[in-house]
Amino acid sequence: MSLFNYNSKEIHCKVIYYGPVGSGKTSNIKWIYRNTQDQKTDIFSIPLRTRPSSYFDFLPLDVGTIRGFKTRFHLYTIPGNQLFETSQKLLLKGVDGIIFVADSQKDKMLKNKESLNKLKTYLGEEGLSLEKIPMVIQYNKRDLDNIHSIAQMRTALNHHNHPDFSSCAEKGQEVFDPLKTLFKMVLTVLKGAKFQ
Repeated sequence: MSLFNYNSKEIHCKVIYYGPVGSGKTSNIKWIYRNTQDQKTDIFSIPLRTRPSSYFDFLPLDVGTIRGFKTRFHLYTIPGNQLFETSQKLLLKGVDGIIFVADSQKDKMLKNKESLNKLKTYLGEEGLSLEKIPMVIQYNKRDLDNIHSIAQMRTALNHHNHPDFSSCAEKGQEVFDPLKTLFKMVLTVLKGAKFQ
């Protein structure tokens, strides 16, 4: 749920990159950071445990105004490892939109499905659903061999007809388009909201 700061006239929206371990969530956010025109903000990596490879990333982006309120999107990646279930649930609180990053490799489909099912469960605990929350799906690692076709990925993962994209986050291919699409979806919801 977006946070409204009436003193500073700002709306803060939370976007989560969600998916299995190694699907490319962090690659997305790092590529966006390197290629964003406005780099007044920093990318933060916050350790969740003592292991240095376990963290979530956070990157705020400004995207203009709505009814005089400056709109800021905060992008997070969530660790896909099951050891961080509590952190996953915590970071999903108040989410406004989700980019589900799926690994296109054939041997990763089960992990994609497990991750999507966990997401569905966690959203349900927050009173949200995959059908109603702004969400896009990114079929990542399309540059690799031994990958499923887009049609196979859609059949397996996109049961609610979310906008979807074929990408290679490491190379920056189709990284911005999923994000722009999600921004528009979240802004559409915001524009229908009542500002008190």
